Amino acid sequence: MKVKSQKDFFSGLMFLLIGLGFAWGATNYNIGVGARMGPGYFPLMLGVILMVLGGLIAFKAMVIESETGDKIGKWAWRPLGFIIGSNILFGILLGGLPSIGLPSMGLIVAIYALTIVSAKAGDVFKLKEVLVVATVLAIISYGAFIKLLNLQFPLWPAFISG
Repeated sequence: MKVKSQKDFFSGLMFLLIGLGFAWGATNYNIGVGARMGPGYFPLMLGVILMVLGGLIAFKAMVIESETGDKIGKWAWRPLGFIIGSNILFGILLGGLPSIGLPSMGLIVAIYALTIVSAKAGDVFKLKEVLVVATVLAIISYGAFIKLLNLQFPLWPAFISG
């Protein structure tokens, strides 16, 4: 069978592999049953749903003809680097790196850094808009994680909050 849409085929394959990874990782936890779900139940179901979705997308790519063939273009390395780098930076700023003596910078600083660095992945970077988005995201995160869920994230850097 011939692949008629490369984009859809490889997207489906990606969903299938990520779903397989989630389902396989979930087997390390107690799965439970529908009435009494264990910690592995949700990742297992998510993995199965992703695998089914990926299989359907890949099958569609092999059956339905597209006008252009939907060839895969070149990898967008710059945006990929900024997005992955911003997530790594977020984790480092939120938790710190004790091995090199970098203290935690807190949730607010980590969110601003994440938003600014990830916005550099786009074609247009407008600092005012990025700062507005970062502020809204910081307020929502504060409300959701600190106030509603009572999670014990450091909110500000240690040298500010003491």
